[in-house]
Amino acid sequence: MLNVCINPLSFGKQLVGNLEHHDHEIQPLEEDNEFPNNNDDYASPRNSPTHSQPFHTPSTRSSEINSQDTLINSSPSYNQSNNDSIQVVNTPSHFDHTPVRGFRTLNDLYENTEELLLAEDEPKNYKEASTDQKWIEAMKVELDSINRNNTWELTTLPKGHKAIGLKWVFKTKKDANGNIVKHKARLVAKGYIQEHGIDFEEVFAPVARMETIRLLLAIAANNKWEVHHLDVKSAFLHGDLKEEVYVTQPEGFIKRQDQGKVYRLIKALYGLRQAPRAWNIKLDNTLKSLDFKKCALEQAIYTKRSKDSILLIGVYVDDLIITGTPKEEIDNFKAQMEEKFEMSDLGLLAYYLGIEVTQTNGDISIKQSAYASKILKEAGMIDCNETLIPMDPGTRLTKITEGTMVNSTEYRSLIGCLRYLLHTRPDLSYSVGLLSRFMQEPREQHMKAIRQVLRYVQGTKDHGITYKHNGGNKIHGYSDSSYGVNTQEGKGTTGIIFYYGESPISWSTQKQATVALSSCESEFIAATQALWLKRLLSKLTHSQEEKVIIQVDNKSAIALMKNPVFHGRSKHIDTKYHFIRECVEREDIQVEFVNGEYQKADILTKALPKIKFLTMRQLIGLKNLRSNICD
Repeated sequence: MLNVCINPLSFGKQLVGNLEHHDHEIQPLEEDNEFPNNNDDYASPRNSPTHSQPFHTPSTRSSEINSQDTLINSSPSYNQSNNDSIQVVNTPSHFDHTPVRGFRTLNDLYENTEELLLAEDEPKNYKEASTDQKWIEAMKVELDSINRNNTWELTTLPKGHKAIGLKWVFKTKKDANGNIVKHKARLVAKGYIQEHGIDFEEVFAPVARMETIRLLLAIAANNKWEVHHLDVKSAFLHGDLKEEVYVTQPEGFIKRQDQGKVYRLIKALYGLRQAPRAWNIKLDNTLKSLDFKKCALEQAIYTKRSKDSILLIGVYVDDLIITGTPKEEIDNFKAQMEEKFEMSDLGLLAYYLGIEVTQTNGDISIKQSAYASKILKEAGMIDCNETLIPMDPGTRLTKITEGTMVNSTEYRSLIGCLRYLLHTRPDLSYSVGLLSRFMQEPREQHMKAIRQVLRYVQGTKDHGITYKHNGGNKIHGYSDSSYGVNTQEGKGTTGIIFYYGESPISWSTQKQATVALSSCESEFIAATQALWLKRLLSKLTHSQEEKVIIQVDNKSAIALMKNPVFHGRSKHIDTKYHFIRECVEREDIQVEFVNGEYQKADILTKALPKIKFLTMRQLIGLKNLRSNICD
């Protein structure tokens, strides 16, 4: 018995004839058949119909199959006699056109191919980019910017020095809706070969924290100020270098008459270790020359105040957000910056660090709908079913050694994406924080929990926060803790959320460092955050500091803050937290009791039942911004 593959059209008559003479039931082949059950793996041996061996070359198979041929899904068995005549023994009773698992239909392939052809792929290197005119133009624009800025000078490499290599990096810039804004080519130095103490010294450069950005937006909304957005073109190229650094000539733009020469950098270049630091120093000196003062509590915030005006500047590398009054002062500042740097005036702030910002009638709303959709698409869950809560109350996650391991790289990537989504989504803080504890050896139970979080995100992509005009200018907060919920370790979880007026500006979920003997320990942690926010608000608005109200649902914590006597229940609490008692005595903060039903930080400490979760989500100020209703 020998298996061969034949074209059913070529042997149609013989098949019919043999089928007519076989009235018994036709049986399928055994599982150890030489041919896999896949239509694409069959070819018609037209050049040699009686050949006893199948063809294995993919190109031969694909070229010899006509589009009209319908191939048999299961390979039939044939009986070969001494005179090499072929006789059909078994054949399927019907033709199965259903694609086999793991394979795609031709229509799918055509659709995917068309999608790939229409997609804007980013080149991986200069060789790929050099074939496309739009990327060539982008590289020329980058070099023009470098030369116009007097970033380097051509010279001969001195003895004892080593030139740093350069590479091209290409990026397609898009807006929040995915529309292409421009094609950007960046010339980057291979700074990873730099040596500390020789090629660079200081590298640290401050950027504004997200809670500070949210506070700026809340202040602007409360005062009905506009928030504008400026972008510095090729920002790192403006930083002055103190060190002596040499780089090679860029690929594709080497001057023939100067082959062998290198560039000595006068100003910083992207990729250099000291580039962020150099740019930050340059920007800091520029803003101070325009009479701005750096905030002592937030190094990336600058203020300028006069009798009739106030301006607030938030810096995140090369992105500047400006707010204040009057509007003429903002326009004047833009003109001053354009004189010193090449700037892009993006107008009213609409898209910032992946956050969509909407300014309407004085109110300012923030959300991350596009970013949430991107996470779902990359996770392959763009069309998944929705769920009402991110984590079931009965879910108990542990660091087990048994169970199926999952791809740790994929797990960590999803956690990283979800953590960035927390900038506008306090309702996800607990579930994402809990899942972050299992990144070392994630198991199937942890991945299953992430999928539920993603299903929740699917149904709440348009949820975000709105800072309202005349919503209030007082800071108050809520602090809560849970004891050993959903884990095996027995360590508590602390949840803190602070409001400016009616909307949240800062929140966090933290696993306590030690196993607490009493939950009152966690209530102290909120006080340090309260003091920082109180002083930051005073610096930004040039107003008098006012006490911050912290609402907790633990009476023992309140008693311990007010009672100067140490007793057995408080011995385990680190003495660093007891300075809060002095703050209470000075009335820097005020601690009040709140019923657990209205404890807004409760959603940050544990997985809640459906009804309570939806109620708490409404209480913390999260809204469906598409319908503009709280749900």
